[in-house]
Amino acid sequence: MRQWFRRRYLDLLGSIYIYNEHRGYTAIDRVLDAVRVRSPDDTELIAKIEKHRADERKHYVMFKRWFELQGRKPMQLDRHFGHIDRFVEIMFRRTIDRLDTQEVIDRDELFERLCRVISLTERRGYKQVEILLENSHVRSDPALVRIFEVIKRDEPSHWAPYDGWLRDHAKRAPKWWERAVDGFIHSELLFLKLPILFLNPFVKRREDWADDGEADPDRYADRLRPAAA
Repeated sequence: MRQWFRRRYLDLLGSIYIYNEHRGYTAIDRVLDAVRVRSPDDTELIAKIEKHRADERKHYVMFKRWFELQGRKPMQLDRHFGHIDRFVEIMFRRTIDRLDTQEVIDRDELFERLCRVISLTERRGYKQVEILLENSHVRSDPALVRIFEVIKRDEPSHWAPYDGWLRDHAKRAPKWWERAVDGFIHSELLFLKLPILFLNPFVKRREDWADDGEADPDRYADRLRPAAA
């Protein structure tokens, strides 16, 4: 029974993470579109966001390899299990896919709001990884431990460009109610959605990979390479 619980838990954990990593780097592509139009000369900011995007892609590939080595695909999950999905839905009253990139480009307050959402999401991710690295089920899988150690190392650089933009443009930091929304989304996933998913025997596995057919998904991989001395 304990072994079944462990396998089920790690299977669902990996499925949730691979969904969120894929959603992360594909959503950041749209953020980059907005930044390149709004601040085409801010090459430092663009480079940092490209690095963020490359890291999210790298994390997705690591989880994909983890599943491949087990000879199976992740569970078929949707936006209801995505932290950034829920945050955007609440803060913008529309899904990520329906978010108007041009409107975000044109309206300063929307881009500012998006920066706060991304920053809070990334900080939440860092805290969660710290917790998972102490989890006995996670620690029983050395490959998964290595994945989360990489994510923990990468994560601080992910909220930095958005916090930096807010600071450099004299924009406010997240308020208590925005942090409360972030906490609600996390609790909703942890205490409601995950238990329901755990007990649902009808959840199907994906028949393909989320990145099948994507054009040049690793186009910012050079951002992961150390600069030449």
